[in-house]
Amino acid sequence: MSTVPLLDDLWTDYVASTPQAESIRDLLATRGELIHHDNLALWTYAMPGIDTEALRGTFEELGWRARERHPIDVRHVCSRAWQHPDPELPKVVIAELAVAQLSSRAQEIIAELVAQLPARFARCGLTGIGRPWQLAHADYMVLLAESPHAAWVAAFGPRAHHFTIDVGALATFPDLVALDAFLIEHGFPVDCREPAGEEHATTRADAIEVEFLDATVRIPAGTYELVLPARTVRERGEIVVELEQHVDIDTHELHTHSTRGGPAHHRG
Repeated sequence: MSTVPLLDDLWTDYVASTPQAESIRDLLATRGELIHHDNLALWTYAMPGIDTEALRGTFEELGWRARERHPIDVRHVCSRAWQHPDPELPKVVIAELAVAQLSSRAQEIIAELVAQLPARFARCGLTGIGRPWQLAHADYMVLLAESPHAAWVAAFGPRAHHFTIDVGALATFPDLVALDAFLIEHGFPVDCREPAGEEHATTRADAIEVEFLDATVRIPAGTYELVLPARTVRERGEIVVELEQHVDIDTHELHTHSTRGGPAHHRG
């Protein structure tokens, strides 16, 4: 598989569980926007067959190269990014849950799920297969009480939890604030935060119907995310500083000229 079909398949699989993303992309397209995704994030477990080591090969064979690794945080999740030499292609982030740090009951549930994986899942199951195991709603609730990441992967399988729009690449929005306001106006609430110098927002998750072994229940799905990357924030900040300095220089020159030349002009 080449890069474009893989990304198309990942997107199709993603919007199947996060329909708001396709609605937002279509809404932006009506304004003439061509969406550029800064990154996509796959959520999974640190378990043989579906951990980072198992999933990375698909992307590395197509040119993505490993970049930074983020340490495990308080939610027991560790993530790593891959960058493609083609700047038009999004970064790939794989976020895996350290299952061994959960309770023994949660570990048992996840082990039972992973035992249901089809052969060679990591090679052929990233797209189009949906959730690769059966899950009881009661087990979902046990995982949810302990880790939203654990519950989400159990309910939806290892797949893209979100894609992220590069707001700096949009043509009709001056900044993230304008895009947020536009989405809210059209019925898509967003929450904002500013990690590591970036301007970042995320839509509130859709609640969709999910079939469990013992019930069909509406639960939160994935999100669509928006980012003004740190490099863009920095570049725009430098432009503002340059403009402010230019204005200061012009104002100083105007003041000097008025002080020195004004009286002579009026005398003439």
